[in-house]
Amino acid sequence: MTEHPSAILKLSGYRAVIEPDRWVPGSFTLIVDGTPQSHVNLEDPSQLFFEYIQRIGHVVDQLRMPGEPLTALHLGAGAFTLPRYIEATRPGSRQQVVEIETDLVDLVRAHLPLPRNASIRVRHGDAREVLGKLPGGLRGEIDLLVVDVFSGARTPAHVTSLEFYREAVALLKPDGVVVANVADGPGLAFARGQAATMLAATGHVAALAETQILKGRRFGNVVMVGSREPLPMDWMPRLLAGGPHPSKVVEGAELRNWIAGASIVTDDTAVQSPPPAKNIFQVGNRD
Repeated sequence: MTEHPSAILKLSGYRAVIEPDRWVPGSFTLIVDGTPQSHVNLEDPSQLFFEYIQRIGHVVDQLRMPGEPLTALHLGAGAFTLPRYIEATRPGSRQQVVEIETDLVDLVRAHLPLPRNASIRVRHGDAREVLGKLPGGLRGEIDLLVVDVFSGARTPAHVTSLEFYREAVALLKPDGVVVANVADGPGLAFARGQAATMLAATGHVAALAETQILKGRRFGNVVMVGSREPLPMDWMPRLLAGGPHPSKVVEGAELRNWIAGASIVTDDTAVQSPPPAKNIFQVGNRD
């Protein structure tokens, strides 16, 4: 029986393991605390596997001119799937990744090396704390800020509030975008609150997800896209056409109706995202 590369993360105590994808040669899945967190195709980093990552990839594709380098900040490293994608599709991009679990970064770098010559800098620490310590020269210079912070299968409360999003948005260029991966279940109380909060911080928000998830019928990921400038309307059919299907983009008046009066989340009211049922994402020990 093959022993896959793994580590016990000192901060959280979770076990992280890297498993090869038996169906896609050159691809690997990072699993943390039994939950698949990242999928990487080392032979072709432009190929994205998880549905929510594909949707974020479609948003990235709409920014600037095709192939134009971006300045990106990623809160949450995982296996560096999106930084690898941006480097593959937009060579020369400047990227910074913030990750609190240093052992996780060491594991990934040792067994899933980053592309040579890629400008990807890793900053260790809590995502929100690091936001306040970034060089002043980055303020107002970020094209894309990705919020994909998880402790196990849940998003920590302190990166879900209006205060947090305002800190993040202050780093963006006037037309830069913040993209958040929001996991929620039936009823979507947490996701609707996140949409209301991001809308208050940015002024313009769209939500992307599989149709049944947006209807609140099952647990899944909703990708929230926010900007201080109106999101170009020609984005919407392109984001839909890119799949995975069936899918929907909610924005404008429809988004406000979807929020349905959910309260804006503050530091005083923030809670972590709800846990998924174990049979949704978790996998057994397959060593």
